[in-house]
Amino acid sequence: MSSHKELAKSYFLEGYNCAQAVVLAFHEELGLDKKAAACMASCFGGGMGRLREVCGTVSGMLMVLGLLKGYYDPKDQEGKKALYAQVQQLAGTFQKHNGSIICRELLGLDHHTDEPTPSERTPEYYKKRPCADLAADAAEILEQFLMNS
Repeated sequence: MSSHKELAKSYFLEGYNCAQAVVLAFHEELGLDKKAAACMASCFGGGMGRLREVCGTVSGMLMVLGLLKGYYDPKDQEGKKALYAQVQQLAGTFQKHNGSIICRELLGLDHHTDEPTPSERTPEYYKKRPCADLAADAAEILEQFLMNS
C-alpha cells in the first residue's frame, strides 16, 4: 500500500485540487468513498476557490483531522481546546517546512485572488507549481501526527 504522502501527490497529479488530494489520501480511514471525499474538499483548492488564502493542502489536512479527532458537542470546551491545539501544531509544522500556510505566499503571487477558472493542468503547470509536493508534505505531516498521537 502506498503511503499517504505518495497517494496525495498522485491524486494531485491526476488533476484533483490540492485539498482533495490530501483528503483523498485518507478517505479509507475516514470511511468516505472517493466521491464524498472529493466533493467535501472541492471548494478548498487554490486557497479556497482560488482566493489564495489558506493553502488547500492545509485545509485538507485539517478536514481529515476534524473527521478523525474532532468534537461534536458545542459545549465541549476541552475537546475544542484540544482540537485547536492540534490544528495549531499541524499548521505550525507545515509552516516550518514550507515558510507559510498561505496559498499566494507559497506560490509567490503578488495578488490576493484569481479568476475562478482553474488553470489548465499542463506539463508546464506542474513544473512551476509546488502544489503536488505541498500535498505530499501535508499528508506526511498528518500521517506522522496521527501515528504519534
